[in-house]
Order: sequence, then structure tokens, then C-alpha cells
Amino acid sequence: MPFVSITRLRVRSWRYLPAFFVAAFRSASQARRADGNLAFSTLRDARGAFWTRSVWTDEAAMRAFMTAGAHRAAMPKLLEWCDEAAVAHWTQDCDQEPAWEEAHRRMRREGRASKVNHPSEAHRLFDVPAPRVGRGGSLRLR
Repeated sequence: MPFVSITRLRVRSWRYLPAFFVAAFRSASQARRADGNLAFSTLRDARGAFWTRSVWTDEAAMRAFMTAGAHRAAMPKLLEWCDEAAVAHWTQDCDQEPAWEEAHRRMRREGRASKVNHPSEAHRLFDVPAPRVGRGGSLRLR
């Protein structure tokens, strides 16, 4: 059964955005080429928040991507760059990406906060606002 991974990161200061964008682009390029990747897209949300939505053949394929290359290099930096970080995973019957609304619902119900060095109050409370999906905000890479 396909494995879904949803992440939400909020960059805590504009000064981290250039490095974040470079790391995000490299990680997205890596995901697009990764073995076992069925779909990958990103969403630029409000207030410095960014979502990813990916579907994998299985959890092992997602973990192989996560622990290699550009993504592995970026993960430790997110501790300092972000004041909110969350992840949700589940399996589903189809290989289609879930709608952003479903991703948000699952994040709130089944997700968890990831470690950040400077957590916001929203991070501490696991208050994850719904993504604002509009024209031009989502980038589908596969």
C-alpha cells in the first residue's frame, strides 16, 4: 500500500529564507528522482509556512530518501531555521496525493511536532492552521 508523508515547516525569520529555499529546491529535486517516489508537491502557505506532500511505494522508500543526500543535509539546519515543524504519515489504497484539506485533517489528527530549537507557542500547542491553497501556491513535481 502506498505510504503518504506530509510535512509542514514554518521559517522563523526572513533571514533564513534564502538558505531554506536552496535546501528545499535541492530536496525537492532529490525527491523527484528518488526510487519509490510516486508523487511529490509543495505548497507555499501564509506567514513563512511551507508544506510538502509525497506518496511513496512504501515507508522504506520514504526513509531511504529522508536519510540521504540533500534532504539529510538540510534536516539539522531546520532545527535553527524553523519555529514550527510537523509531520504526518499514513498508508492508503491509491497512489494519488491526498487533497491539501485531507493532509491538514490528518496532520491535526495523526501528526506530531518535530524538534525545533526555538518553538513558537503554536508549535508547543500543536496548533496547525489549515493551508491556504490558492492559485500558484502549489508546485507539483511529479
